[in-house]
Amino acid sequence: MVSYTFARMGEILENFGFLDFILPFILVFTIVFAVLQKTKILGDKKNFNVVIALVLGLLFVVPHVTGFYVSNLGYDPVQILNETLPSISLVAVAAVMLLILMGIFGADFAKGAAPFIAILAIVFVTYIFGAALKFWNGPWDIFSWWTPETTELMIIVLVFGLIVYFIVKEPNQKTMGSGLMEGLGKLFEKK
Repeated sequence: MVSYTFARMGEILENFGFLDFILPFILVFTIVFAVLQKTKILGDKKNFNVVIALVLGLLFVVPHVTGFYVSNLGYDPVQILNETLPSISLVAVAAVMLLILMGIFGADFAKGAAPFIAILAIVFVTYIFGAALKFWNGPWDIFSWWTPETTELMIIVLVFGLIVYFIVKEPNQKTMGSGLMEGLGKLFEKK
C-alpha cells in the first residue's frame, strides 16, 4: 500500500506541471486581469479583460512548457519567477512581521518606520530579481574577504546599534532622519 504524504502530493503536483504551468499562469492571469479591471483601459467590459489576461497568461507559460522560448537575453521568465518568488515572499513576511513588532511600541513608531521598511523591501526585491537575471552578484563575488558570516556580523552590529540609539536618545529629541521619514510617509499615504 502506498502512503500519501504532503511530500508525495508535492511530487505528484510537480510531475503534473503545477509549478511550471498552473501556478505561473494563475499568477500572471490574476495580475493582468486585476490591472485591467482597475485601470478600465477597455472600459467595463469584463469579458475583454478576461480574454486579454488569458492570452497573456498563456503566452507567458506555454513557451516554457514547450521549450520554445526565443530570447536573446538567455532567460526563461517562468524560471525567473520560480527562482524569485520564494525570496520575495520571505521579504514580504519579514516586512509584515517587523511592522507588527514595531506596532507593539506604538502606532506612531510603526507609522514612521513603514516608509523605510517599504523602501528597504523594494531594494531587496530589486536585488532578488537582478540576481535571478544575473545582472549582478553578491558582494562576496566582488570582495574576496566578504563572506556570509561578514554579512551576518554587519547586520547584528547594525541592529544592536539601532537598539542602543533608541534606548539612549532623549525623549523630546527628534529621531535621526525623522524629517526624511515624515516625507516618505506622506509619499505612501492614501489620498
